Amino acid sequence: MGAGGRACWGRKGTRAGGPPDGDGGPAGELRGGGAAPPRPAGDLPDGAPQPHLPRGGVGRRHLDREAAEELRILDGGGPRRRRLPRKVGAHQEGDVRLALPPQPLRRGTKEFWLEKKRGGICMSISSKALSITGIDDRRYWNYIPTEESRFHTVAYLHQIWWLEVRGEIDFGFPEGTYSLFFRLHLGRAYKRLGRRVCSPEHIHGWDIKPVWFHLSTSDGQQAQSKCYLEEPGMWVYYHVGDFAVRDSFAPINVKFSMTQIDCTHTKGGLCIDSVLIQPRGIKQQKIPPAYL
Repeated sequence: MGAGGRACWGRKGTRAGGPPDGDGGPAGELRGGGAAPPRPAGDLPDGAPQPHLPRGGVGRRHLDREAAEELRILDGGGPRRRRLPRKVGAHQEGDVRLALPPQPLRRGTKEFWLEKKRGGICMSISSKALSITGIDDRRYWNYIPTEESRFHTVAYLHQIWWLEVRGEIDFGFPEGTYSLFFRLHLGRAYKRLGRRVCSPEHIHGWDIKPVWFHLSTSDGQQAQSKCYLEEPGMWVYYHVGDFAVRDSFAPINVKFSMTQIDCTHTKGGLCIDSVLIQPRGIKQQKIPPAYL
């Protein structure tokens, strides 16, 4: 396993690894550099290729309402009213498939994109779209700007007794099996003299008791795992579990959480960036550490 992924043990005793290469973020993010801002949902550039994806990719007419609106903007709904051709290869206009760059949803707190190799849907959910206990109390939490997040902001925990983070998503995924990860970082990273460094200030409590991760779906699937948070200075994808989609593009509700509610000790020094959902089995990536 690459150093950028953290193995967790689920209820069935199987190991789960960390993230893909199809995370959709720029390569600079993986080395702690600046992540390029998401491309705005506007017109496709003149002369841009319009490849279709393999079977199992996403068709424009099958996405949920928000994603369909993004494609409507791309397909002539923008100011220039640029229209896609009525026929691309053997596909009629209503079945054109696009290899889209990351598209923002919900006021920039969610993004979806198509993984390049297999054409599967990936989704990232910002910490600002999650329910975090105590997030409004600046004694415990605050949002800090960073170039290492596709959303340019992460939730930073100074210290707390009760850690509870929850979220959910409704989306129509293509048929297949998907993995869900929390993207976390111990320590606060910043740049000094042009170099990325990480301050270990506030990091404590994560070696005493593990963090529990859980997911459930509207059709009754459940998965859970637990991990001790380790490796300060690294962005690590902690695998929550997998879920299967059997009915392509039918909306499915996925709820997920991470908790450490043992109040015998405090914990702190944690950055929460996002939750990643992607097709299972995408290659992991390594993110090098940096210390102050």
